[in-house]
Amino acid sequence: MRKIHPVEDLARDARFQRIDIQERVNDARSPDNSRRGRIKVRLTPDRTEASDGARSLMHGIFVGEVQALEGAGRTCWDFDTGTGEDEAPFELKLDMARQCWDEARHCEISVKLGEWMGTAIGEFSETTFLYAAACNPDPVLRLTGVNRALEGLAIDVFNTMREFGQLAGDPILEFCEDWMLADEVTHVKMGSDWLRRLTADDPGRRARALEFQKVVDKLFSLGGFRGEEDDSPIQLARRFRELAGFAEEEIDEISALSSEARDEVEARRQAATA
Repeated sequence: MRKIHPVEDLARDARFQRIDIQERVNDARSPDNSRRGRIKVRLTPDRTEASDGARSLMHGIFVGEVQALEGAGRTCWDFDTGTGEDEAPFELKLDMARQCWDEARHCEISVKLGEWMGTAIGEFSETTFLYAAACNPDPVLRLTGVNRALEGLAIDVFNTMREFGQLAGDPILEFCEDWMLADEVTHVKMGSDWLRRLTADDPGRRARALEFQKVVDKLFSLGGFRGEEDDSPIQLARRFRELAGFAEEEIDEISALSSEARDEVEARRQAATA
């Protein structure tokens, strides 16, 4: 089996509809996210499109879990066992194997939840940004890009869906999202712990890894889709991120990156309108 399996060669059956992440962000059908006259887009049951929004988000969770499983499994295989910069300690591989088990369970739960909510696999599109971040040839950057940045995003998404289940009076959705949220906190905590362990004697490598995380965090704030403003569809889950090993200043920085991404999207749309 080859190392660093390219994203374009991921195995999928005919049900999956893959699009480029840039296509999705720039889709003209997306809500107008400009600050002037901005509509409320936070996911709540009283929105007229709440059902479709929740089903779309649930489908996004499902394909994300598939890619998280693939990414964690690749980390077990892509790196030789050892302590060098291009190697992964055996204990790290054990943690990634445990994460594979969690992600496989999440895939099953997400399929059942999709059925519960009336969604078929492939009804919504798949983007492969999570797996793309899992292709980094440096295991430390892979940890920050996937376990800290994208699994951190998963914390925010699961918490948002859990709260939606509470508001909608759906105990099945609320329970399942709460269960998976606990796993995601563990996955992010593993990334935080291993980042510190692997870079304890190499501050330069830690700085590069954290800079890569910033790039991923900003990119996948999706133009302000995730943030702390009242109308952000996905709310930054501060308390759960703290449990996962994030310092308060790190969370502040992620919030600022989300606001910056939102401003940049607004500027592009205004320029296009002009």
